[in-house]
Amino acid sequence: MTMRKTILLFISLFCFALASGCVYRAAISQGNLVEQEDLDQVEVGMTMSQVRFLLGTPMIDDAFSRNRWDYVYYLRIKRQAAISKRWVTIHFEDEKVTEIRMDQELSPDL
Repeated sequence: MTMRKTILLFISLFCFALASGCVYRAAISQGNLVEQEDLDQVEVGMTMSQVRFLLGTPMIDDAFSRNRWDYVYYLRIKRQAAISKRWVTIHFEDEKVTEIRMDQELSPDL
């Protein structure tokens, strides 16, 4: 009887070890997905509300500089490096767009 219990325990542990390696890793999408066609519509001189209508609420709203909005996006699938990254910064002066910085470099380890 003890041999049967030992074999059953071994098979149970083997199945548990096999199943524990099958952990689902979801795709991680963080930030604002900014479409290129929406970004192409943003122009110098637009108001903050017009930019918010086109691109949505910025991912990073700098508390120290109300005149800068950052739209950051990255997509990582499972444990791989990010396959899609984008960082766009829009600068304002008197609540109007003065500068648009596109495709800035994000950290490679995202």
